[in-house]
Amino acid sequence: MSSNRARAGSRSSVAKRVHKHRSALRAAGLRPIQIWVPDVRSKSFATQARKQSRAVSLSAQEQDDLAFIESIADWNAK
Repeated sequence: MSSNRARAGSRSSVAKRVHKHRSALRAAGLRPIQIWVPDVRSKSFATQARKQSRAVSLSAQEQDDLAFIESIADWNAK
C-alpha cells in the first residue's frame, strides 16, 4: 500500500472505481501493458524526423518508399 493510502486509511472513490474497472478488464482476460512512444513535441524528435525525411527524399527508392507510405496511410481504403 502506498504511503498516501496508508495515511488516508482507505482508497478514494476514484481509486475504487479504477480498481473495479481494471479488475473487470482482467476478469475479461485482458492485462495492462505500458508502452513508451517518442515525444513528438520534443526538439530531438523534429530533428530526427527532418533527417529521416531528407534521407528518403535523396534516396534512389524515394518513389517506391512514398508509394508504400501512401498505400498504408489510409486504413479505411477499399
